[in-house]
Amino acid sequence: MPSAEKTVQIGRTPEVVFAFLARGENDARWRPNVLDVARVSGDGVGARYKQGLKGPGGSRIPADYEVTGFEPGRRLAFQATGSVVRTQGEYTLTPADGGGTRLTLKLAWQPSGLSRFLGPVVGKTFEEEIAALDTLRDLLESEA
Repeated sequence: MPSAEKTVQIGRTPEVVFAFLARGENDARWRPNVLDVARVSGDGVGARYKQGLKGPGGSRIPADYEVTGFEPGRRLAFQATGSVVRTQGEYTLTPADGGGTRLTLKLAWQPSGLSRFLGPVVGKTFEEEIAALDTLRDLLESEA
């Protein structure tokens, strides 16, 4: 199963980082492949978001998702619902030594059917998502 993981330290409290991540509409501010995102329903576990990602030639690829884990200040998990690529992800937040937050993002994908041929594309996307954590850190620290 293709996967990726990265940890960054952010100079903001876990509560501040979690609140920012939990509002999915913020994704377009720090994830470079997000064209648009809007909450469709719910809050916390079960919240659903309609999301569009940049595709080949600037096309929009639907990548809707649902929140599957919601522990304020500690953990936020999600799974893709509107795409052939069924990605699962999880943010874990822990207080960092000396203040701030240690944020870890884990992404995983279980290929099935025709989607198994998308491995290289998914791998590239995972790399970009993981790298974007540095952008998230810079954004949150600049708003302190």
